[in-house]
Amino acid sequence: MTKEKPDIKNLSDNLKKLSDIADWFDNREDADIEQGLEKVKEAVVLIKASKERLKEIENEFEEIKKEIDIDGEKEEDNSKQDV
Repeated sequence: MTKEKPDIKNLSDNLKKLSDIADWFDNREDADIEQGLEKVKEAVVLIKASKERLKEIENEFEEIKKEIDIDGEKEEDNSKQDV
């Protein structure tokens, strides 16, 4: 039984799937251990993929911040030279 790795590029889908899994557990009156175990395994894969994607997003924001800081410094330098 092969599980596909979720699309880590789509954080929204991962979070929706995690929400669906949580709802599944919340709506259970009887505990099916085997199904529950499969849901937990699926959730672990989704959580790991989501953490990885969040780290990528954080890195992208840091790069953008650096670009803004560099552009801002260039503008400051140019305005000082004009004075």
